[in-house]
Amino acid sequence: MFAPRTGGPLLVGAALLLLSGTLAALGVLPHAPAFFLLLAAAAALWCFLLAFFRDPDRSIGEGIVSGADGRVLAVERGPERLEIQVFMGVTNVHVNRFPLSGRVLSVSDGGRGFAPAYGAAATGNVQRRYRIESAIGEVELIQITGAVARRLVSFVHEGETHGKGERLGMIVLGSRFDVRLPADRVDPLVEVGQVVRAGVTPIARERL
Repeated sequence: MFAPRTGGPLLVGAALLLLSGTLAALGVLPHAPAFFLLLAAAAALWCFLLAFFRDPDRSIGEGIVSGADGRVLAVERGPERLEIQVFMGVTNVHVNRFPLSGRVLSVSDGGRGFAPAYGAAATGNVQRRYRIESAIGEVELIQITGAVARRLVSFVHEGETHGKGERLGMIVLGSRFDVRLPADRVDPLVEVGQVVRAGVTPIARERL
């Protein structure tokens, strides 16, 4: 399964590659080495995009789950919020999911620059924030760009209600996904360096 809105372009790309290869084999297109090198490069790029835009079905985990595939960069508890940051590498699935059920209160863009997503400076990068009204209070989900990843994609809109594990959006070519939870309502279940999966790995639990 592919990320929303990407299946069509991938199929078109596959059709063009197949057509080019067929025409070359029939002698309609030139047999120059440069042409076959170009065709091989295009095929390699298509294979990379095929892997990058994969979006496998997931069995949703217990509690508050990760919103992204990747590695935990930080677990920070302040007086008002618990923040969990996840860095998404190029090889990770890049579709982001809702860590818990809730209603989208707002979607807003902000930030400046494109510092590497694994560094502290990335907190101020170009980003998209989702304020979510949930059973534990207001939650904030943040898609953050990086030095290479500069395209933020949203699958949801303000006013919509979504369940835990549903698709929120994606960041093209890596970057960071932050979850901010009410500090007095939850306890973290992950630690820095831990590998997590969107919609599957529990990252926090509600206090009883």
